[in-house]
Amino acid sequence: MEDLITGKYILAAIAYSFLGLLILSFSFIVFDKLTPGALWKEIILERNLPLSIIAAAFTLAIAQIIASAIHG
Repeated sequence: MEDLITGKYILAAIAYSFLGLLILSFSFIVFDKLTPGALWKEIILERNLPLSIIAAAFTLAIAQIIASAIHG
């Protein structure tokens, strides 16, 4: 039986995780630039719940797309 946990697979998982986080961060920055106003100021200081929900939904959607692209 083939070993499923090897150094090659662990290294690939770490590399893909880092790449996914990088893409997710970049896409969130683009999302922040496309929305009017300061996103974090609105969420943290103004407690804008609808904007928080939209930002969370965007993050989950992009994360799902990245995970699907990496998985194949």
